[in-house]
Amino acid sequence: MKDKKIILIVIIGTLFLILGIILIITREPKVDTSGYTVIDDLKIDVYSKKKVNDLIKKLDGKLLTNSKIDTEKLGKQEIKFIYENKDGKKRTGIINVNIVDQEEPLVWLSNSYSVKVGSQIDLNEEILCADNYDSNPNCRIEGEYDLNTAGVYNLTYVATDSSNNEEKVNFRLNVYEPEPVVEKEEEKQEEPVRTVFKEVLENYKKENTEVGIDVSKWQGKIDFKKVKEAGATFVMIRVGSQQGVGGQYNLDPYFKQNIENAIKNDLKVGVYFYSYADSNKEAKKQAVWVLKQIKGYKLSLPIAFDWECYNSFNQMELSLFGLNEVAESFLEKIEDAGHDGMLYGSKNYLNSIWKYQSYDVWLAHYTKETDYASEYVMWQLCQDGQIDGINTTVDINVLYKN
Repeated sequence: MKDKKIILIVIIGTLFLILGIILIITREPKVDTSGYTVIDDLKIDVYSKKKVNDLIKKLDGKLLTNSKIDTEKLGKQEIKFIYENKDGKKRTGIINVNIVDQEEPLVWLSNSYSVKVGSQIDLNEEILCADNYDSNPNCRIEGEYDLNTAGVYNLTYVATDSSNNEEKVNFRLNVYEPEPVVEKEEEKQEEPVRTVFKEVLENYKKENTEVGIDVSKWQGKIDFKKVKEAGATFVMIRVGSQQGVGGQYNLDPYFKQNIENAIKNDLKVGVYFYSYADSNKEAKKQAVWVLKQIKGYKLSLPIAFDWECYNSFNQMELSLFGLNEVAESFLEKIEDAGHDGMLYGSKNYLNSIWKYQSYDVWLAHYTKETDYASEYVMWQLCQDGQIDGINTTVDINVLYKN
């Protein structure tokens, strides 16, 4: 019995010794704010990428911890870090910062807007109004107008966020009477000018590029043998789409035959999903659904997230940062499954809305030479393409090799 007590005492003593050592090792060094000076302005923009060293003007010693600063929540924050002073001793530094929002809300509106007399639309809901931080900025129209009376109304759209940042856009509301339909003699329609794939190939096929297409049910039945012979080396295929906000997911009726025939004809293949996701949870569910549809097919290109339901944005109660998180939730799930992820977006939306995401970009910009300044891995340069093997128009893309 005595021996058991001795053993128990030894065990307890050992545990206390180990605990003491752990406390010594993990204990924060002494606080000392004399070994450094900080920058003059300690206001940090929300969502900006900052580290401790960005806040220090001068350090008499060496910085030992240079952690990222959490800038996703507004307000005052105490930042602690460890540094070695000029005497070689470890010390704890403290910097008090203030995370602030200094960015005006976004109002997506040109200088004029037209509606028919008698229209039942709610202009406040029709015009995209968003904020980088707030999910419900105060958006309103200043000025008098009557949707039942034809005329031109000079109005101002005002958006204010919780930090009192304000954006004002002056615009003309044109309420018009629809013109009566007058039957005209049938005129000979001129053939529309198309973007010929062969010409795109000649102009954009380089040592570091490939030229291909993206397709969905709108292209109907495709002869991928002819597409391949025309010079295309890859195809992005729509796997499916969501039927509106909160709606079910529908498999593209041509998906299976498109992907099987594209692979059969040795084309590089990627897929995209047309989404109406309004939450991270919804986006993750969509990613799981897409992964299920492509099971058994070998993809050589990314899976793209295609979100274009800007007309529904005001009802979603999302901030711009929140919308970017929705996209990232989808793409993160895709990459966790071993595939590459990619965000699809037009130039203007990429510049104004998709500002916080970090995945590869599939740029849509219908021009001969894009001036989009950020990085992208694929460029959709037209939607009126013409290629052998497809009877309708088709989007043509340039893929940039790593």
